[in-house]
Amino acid sequence: MIRIFNQYVSPKSVLLVFLEVGFILLGLLTGVRLRFWGSPEAFDSYVQAPMFTFQALVFVVTLQMCFYYSDLYDLNAVRSPRDQFVCLAQSLGVASLCLGLMYFFFPGLLIGRGVFFISTALIAGFISITRGALDHAWQMAAPKQNILILGAGDLAQTVACELAGRADLNICVTGFVETRPGSGELRNAALSGVPFLGWAEDLEEAVETRKISRVIVAMENRRGVLPIRELVRLRVQGVDIEDAHSTIAALSGRIWLDLVRPSWFIFTDGFHRSRATLILKRLLDLVFGLLGLVLSFPVMLVTALIIRLDSKGPVLFSQTRVGFQGKSFRLLKFRSMRVDAEAASGAQWAKQNDARVTRVGRFLRKYRLDELPQFLNIIRGEMSFVGPRPERPVFVEQLRTVISYYDERHSVRPGLTGWAQVQYPYGASVEDACRKLEYELFYLKNMSVLFDLLIIFKTVRIIVAGRGGR
Repeated sequence: MIRIFNQYVSPKSVLLVFLEVGFILLGLLTGVRLRFWGSPEAFDSYVQAPMFTFQALVFVVTLQMCFYYSDLYDLNAVRSPRDQFVCLAQSLGVASLCLGLMYFFFPGLLIGRGVFFISTALIAGFISITRGALDHAWQMAAPKQNILILGAGDLAQTVACELAGRADLNICVTGFVETRPGSGELRNAALSGVPFLGWAEDLEEAVETRKISRVIVAMENRRGVLPIRELVRLRVQGVDIEDAHSTIAALSGRIWLDLVRPSWFIFTDGFHRSRATLILKRLLDLVFGLLGLVLSFPVMLVTALIIRLDSKGPVLFSQTRVGFQGKSFRLLKFRSMRVDAEAASGAQWAKQNDARVTRVGRFLRKYRLDELPQFLNIIRGEMSFVGPRPERPVFVEQLRTVISYYDERHSVRPGLTGWAQVQYPYGASVEDACRKLEYELFYLKNMSVLFDLLIIFKTVRIIVAGRGGR
């Protein structure tokens, strides 16, 4: 299993990305060759031009982004060959539109109409054939990774269920091994459809006979019963030994608070905050904050005008939120609710189809346009581009009393977007706040500039698709 940003990623999806980069380049070069079929000198001059490498890079990156945003690399999205081809055609259409706009504003990027149309048609054919061939080859030849779970209780069942939901990883849970008799736990194991392979003394034999490459330790209580000697022998023989909580986090992208113990936070890897990373993160916040403010200024002017025409009240709305180290600040937003939205009821969670939201406000929330003034909060250092979303003080006081580790989210600057925002629907209850905290803790554990860029990339996808707030 491959890990990227401490999450398990399908080897097949990674292979697809690299293969299709190659086939897009092949399609482009073949298109150039066909366009200048009768003139080898023109072909050499075209591909050796100073701008050709940059033009090809823009072409490849644009197509790959459109493939990603169309879920062509989501192997859990089951599609028939016909549906997959339709999705590919739609992606190429959107990519053509995006490239057309770039060519209009930056003519130096243009690769030529003839080359463009020939290459796009070839790429559609290459990728369709490649995906079909890879699907058949993967089913026949891809090696499965055999996994054994040490333990047979509730934690082990959770691990087995999470693994079963990730067929894209090409793994096989071969069975459970328990440390001591416990009929209740073994009944649980039997219910999952995964066989019971024996006791701790049978661990090494089970690993050898079943060709196990990874053992996941999923025992609620390890004191005095963990088979240390057997696990050490397996580890030095090259078998991977992994803690169940780390496995679940890597599979789901969140830290399950109802399963994890306090000691896990102390001894697990991650939660690094190097000074260099924090300085670079702040510099990027300033650069992107200023750039975002300048680029979005015309949109903000139009938005302000529409809000003024739609309903009475101020255009901008500020609200006290809890930020870095628990300090309060005034968060800026475009007003999306009536002025008297909380006059009678006081602070309350947002709801689906919230009656307090104005007509324009519903549109602004869907596409996250109400958040644009927060570029100013980022420039002032009150917020970051990526981090846990800041909450209101009244809700913070309520949540910190019922959710463990809730205040840990205030150990970094709050964000305009965050891992919880791209992974979980809009929260509207204490239970939702708990689930979102699990994603936020995963972000804090794996925080890096590259992870921030991935979250921004996913945020753009959500905005384009109109899956914004309520």
